[in-house]
Amino acid sequence: MSSAEALGSRYDVETGLQELMSRGYQFVHQTDASGEVEAVVGVRVHDNVVDVVRLNAEDDVVATRLPGTEDNVFAPEKWLWRRSGDAAGVLTEVLALPDEAGTDDTDDTATAPAKGCWVPGRGGTSKWLAAR
Repeated sequence: MSSAEALGSRYDVETGLQELMSRGYQFVHQTDASGEVEAVVGVRVHDNVVDVVRLNAEDDVVATRLPGTEDNVFAPEKWLWRRSGDAAGVLTEVLALPDEAGTDDTDDTATAPAKGCWVPGRGGTSKWLAAR
């Protein structure tokens, strides 16, 4: 059973995004070379993890929980949790995740507190998102 099914109710897109913001997610708008928005990406750095929610379309959303040691949050080498699907289902599942991520006994670096991460911004710039 998924965490969304266990929760019993689903977030609609607007309510889910508002809840992400209230939990400290910071949003960037990933653009292509011509400046067109490709995706809306929410990132929250906390404890020893980075949570990323990428909304490509209402029916194409990917949420990932990464160790805080990952260099590239958009193309991670390792993740602790990941879901994809429609916005309502994925937002419901990511919002059901516990804040305490736990640790991976095979990777001692994952237990170090995450301080933040760089995310690509507009015009080839990057933005530092600090842990909250």
